[in-house]
Amino acid sequence: MTRTIGVLIFPEFQLLDAAGPIAAFEVAGRETPVPAYRLQLLARSKGPVASSSGATLLADEFAAAAPLDTLLVAGGWGIRQALSCPETLAFIRQTAASARRTASVCSGAFLLAGAGLLDGRRATTHWGRAAALARAYPQVTVEPDRIFVRDGAIWTSAGISAGIDLALALIADDLGDAVAKRAAQQLVVYHRRPGGQSQFSALLELDRPNGRFGPVLAWARERLAEALPVDRLAAHAAMSPRHFARAFAAETGMTPAKAIERLRLEQARERVESGNEPIDQLSIKTGFGDPERMRRAFIRAFGQPPQALRRAARA
Repeated sequence: MTRTIGVLIFPEFQLLDAAGPIAAFEVAGRETPVPAYRLQLLARSKGPVASSSGATLLADEFAAAAPLDTLLVAGGWGIRQALSCPETLAFIRQTAASARRTASVCSGAFLLAGAGLLDGRRATTHWGRAAALARAYPQVTVEPDRIFVRDGAIWTSAGISAGIDLALALIADDLGDAVAKRAAQQLVVYHRRPGGQSQFSALLELDRPNGRFGPVLAWARERLAEALPVDRLAAHAAMSPRHFARAFAAETGMTPAKAIERLRLEQARERVESGNEPIDQLSIKTGFGDPERMRRAFIRAFGQPPQALRRAARA
């Protein structure tokens, strides 16, 4: 069976948001006796569509779209203009009603949200835009630390290269894990990247220099073995706990508790992969308190327990 994948682009889309998944579907499609996928680029108007880099792709207009198995919406700098286009939002809404599944890459999640597809659902986007997505669409449960999120027939993914991770997951869902793994080998990318399903390292840019909570996070990093409740963090920031929690979530897209867990995971993972310390000792030194709590946090963030990551690092 050949499935038609429609990739929606718009002026100033991010080239890799479209090209990365297209390449993954193309390579996977060659792994089956009958071509597994037919790819169709779609835009409001037929013809060349310029990406934010200036490179162009040729697209068919919405009206020429074949019946789609999957609609994949790219993101990019032009997302604001695309959001203001009623035809684009209507096409996404109407196509999602008939397609088997709908997906987005990076800020393409804003278009899904603008079309009403993410109401009451979990979703993700680039970590740098997660807070803006949560503010603009409070009815969406934004999970800023995930590489991709599947909620029913709706899939969303993180920034740019995560579109390849998303495509490989869609391929595995269609054709099985073995085909997705072979496609990843052909693309010379991880079948499942070592970070599991987390935008792990990118989120640690929370303490970027222009962020007002950088000093608090730097202070917390030096004290991860200690209890770090929100009132202690707020006191260090000279703010009330309530105001601190609200302002922190608004700027970073996550709660203070989640951020502290991310910092603990950063330190714990580095020590798990590079050293020989017993896991139970590591759990105490990094503030998790006990190995079972740390194991659950690792599985949530990376999809694997600490012992598995240690074995993988030494393989």
